Amino acid sequence: MDVLISKYNENPISYFSGVRKLFVDDLPANPQGRLLEIGCGTGETAAYAMATGKCGWCAGIELCHTHAVEASNYLNDVQIGDVGKIDLPYPKEHFDVMIMSEIIEHLIDPWATLTKLRLLLKVGALVVAGSPNVAHRSVLRMLLQGRWDYTSEGIMDQTHLRWFTPATYKELFEDSGFEVIWCGPAAPLAGKALWFNRLTGRRFEHLLLTQISLKAIRR
Repeated sequence: MDVLISKYNENPISYFSGVRKLFVDDLPANPQGRLLEIGCGTGETAAYAMATGKCGWCAGIELCHTHAVEASNYLNDVQIGDVGKIDLPYPKEHFDVMIMSEIIEHLIDPWATLTKLRLLLKVGALVVAGSPNVAHRSVLRMLLQGRWDYTSEGIMDQTHLRWFTPATYKELFEDSGFEVIWCGPAAPLAGKALWFNRLTGRRFEHLLLTQISLKAIRR
């Protein structure tokens, strides 16, 4: 595990920085709300949420110490460590929104971690999450060649511990006490992929998307 953490920390700064507007722009305005971002990196996404009135108070959890310190310049509170292991100082039913961008796949036990985090959310709190899709056709081509090759980024990132399809990603959240209201492509399909998806009645959509996007409500 220490080796994986070391590799994670060696990722370029672009891995930890930048605003993930996809996760923020569709959030309802809530200037008094509290937001929790898991894997907050250097803090730009949560800071953007606060700047655009999606929340009035932000907390983040980040594994990499260097980037967590940077995030503390923007967020109201930052906890450093593995979210699945550390004790969090927040009371139950404290947050209105939780963001988890490309985090689930790095966790040893996503089910236990989501169950733990669920207690920190208000009933009806919104969760937005995203992870790579292991059912993408590029992975199937690799398997047909008898390979399972890790890469430095993308679906087969060497720091990933878990892989999900859209169906099993949805089940992960449902099994952890959430009501899923959307699970599908992180970005609209275009070109041949869009037409193929329409012609096949979305039956093979799971082969077309590289990233899974999910919205859920805390039950």
